[in-house]
Amino acid sequence: MVMELIGEEPETPIDCPVLVTDRLVMRPPHVDDLPDLAGLANNRRVAEMLARMPHPYGEAEARAFIAAAAERRFGCVHALTLADNGAFIGCAGLNPTDRGLELGYWIGEPFWGHGYATEAAQALVDVAFRTTVIDALNVSCRVINPASRRVIHKCGFQYAGQGMLNSIVAGQVPVERYRLDRRTWIGLRAWSPGMTRLMSA
Repeated sequence: MVMELIGEEPETPIDCPVLVTDRLVMRPPHVDDLPDLAGLANNRRVAEMLARMPHPYGEAEARAFIAAAAERRFGCVHALTLADNGAFIGCAGLNPTDRGLELGYWIGEPFWGHGYATEAAQALVDVAFRTTVIDALNVSCRVINPASRRVIHKCGFQYAGQGMLNSIVAGQVPVERYRLDRRTWIGLRAWSPGMTRLMSA
């Protein structure tokens, strides 16, 4: 669940298509998301698990995030919306870091426990391997975040050690690092009964 956002261009170009899964439409964030983004992100329980999310989080922070996402300063960022009613429920993306491409995600608390993070993460894992030449994808989570760890395990990532994260809200905290290589991903692609559909952005 850790989203580490840096300002440099990724060494591996990241395609950022609109994605449609069984229950989600994953698209670029836009200004219509401002109220819901600010409302869901203004939650210390969410911010403490992430690197760059401030708390409190209001409209100014949401507006700055949407502008930065449009400029691809965070790599590829998707707004997660429910396919049946368009409700904004969180964000997920593929971010360039000093360890290589890294998966990140967060879900608003009212939507926890429904498997949305796993659905979004699996879609982005597929995009990472289908649209780039990377040999492996990385993800991290705080050691106190069992829900995110379950998502990571469901996506086939393997434990790769521990490290430290500088969180705006929580300070320097320990994280678990995980890695998924291309060969393992190929063997796991059966996880999606209905393949993620890629649409033009």
